[in-house]
Amino acid sequence: MQSKKQSTVYVAMSGGVDSSVAAALLKQQGFRVVGVFMKPWQEPGVTCLWEQDRQDALRVAAVLDIPLLTWDFSKAYGQSVAHYMIDAYRRGVTPNPDVMCNKEIKFGLFLRKALKEGADYIATGHYARVQHARATSSKQQAPSKLLRAVDRNKDQTYFLWTLTQAQLAKTFFPIGDYTKPQVRTLARKLKLPVASKKDSQGVCFIGPLDMKSFLMRHVPARKGEVVHVDGRKLGEHDGAPYYTIGQRHGLHLGIAGGPYYVVAKDVGRNVIIVGKERDLLGRTAMLTDLHFIHRTFRPSAISAKIRYRTPDAPARFRGKSIIFTKPQRAITPGQSVVFYHNDEVLGGGIIV
Repeated sequence: MQSKKQSTVYVAMSGGVDSSVAAALLKQQGFRVVGVFMKPWQEPGVTCLWEQDRQDALRVAAVLDIPLLTWDFSKAYGQSVAHYMIDAYRRGVTPNPDVMCNKEIKFGLFLRKALKEGADYIATGHYARVQHARATSSKQQAPSKLLRAVDRNKDQTYFLWTLTQAQLAKTFFPIGDYTKPQVRTLARKLKLPVASKKDSQGVCFIGPLDMKSFLMRHVPARKGEVVHVDGRKLGEHDGAPYYTIGQRHGLHLGIAGGPYYVVAKDVGRNVIIVGKERDLLGRTAMLTDLHFIHRTFRPSAISAKIRYRTPDAPARFRGKSIIFTKPQRAITPGQSVVFYHNDEVLGGGIIV
């Protein structure tokens, strides 16, 4: 690794407190820091969502005395994130656009362009940690490892399972060793103008969305049947793509015996199948797009999680499937399964 004074880090600055503190920490450590605001995709006719964020990033850059570049990635966001998301819902699966945003934009397009323009590394405000590759006693190089953040409540490694060794070698996660309250405290001490700014909500850089309203502008409504797992017709819905496994609200059944949950969908027939909470339980997830961050691990046991806010649970591999020791709720096609061994992220896959 070059000395810090010789190394240049391009930091993805979204105008939020996390990426702002990430940039500040790197500058304190002696790196030459360049901020980059990535202009996101925005649906035509929607009130501008990103200009205020860019202004906030500019104000932070002024306080830190670093340059801030603005790169227009709106077309790439549209193709790689928004259109991917729309197509997945149209096919009847529930995608994870934040995973795709990280894969294609932040650690794809942004990383490549930053390196081309002279960066030695990139950094983001993700709550995660990276242990960079190092030589071992046998003179072989141990692989880089992606580790959970110190703040388990904010840990974002679930969205980073597609990272490669080449990407990790060029990446810093400066706030991964801090808790969110500590990050806020640092921002106040540094007099950053975003110290009290609320965390962003919504889809990656696209912003907050009413998902059903968004989808209805891109996937035409089509009335269909709501059917109980025992075959009884219970009502009608607006279109199978608008619903996801485990969903309870928005069914408007209004009949006795509830609550009912979406337990399966048949998009071809435009049918939603509902049942009770117990009908959502399953132990096996079939996977596609399997990816392992490195292949030198030999864990005797792993854990896996099937959505961001679900705790990881003991599991084992069987071919391209993962089998959980205990039943999991609402294993949903299109979502990611991420594999862990203690604090290390091993990789992941997409549920089919």
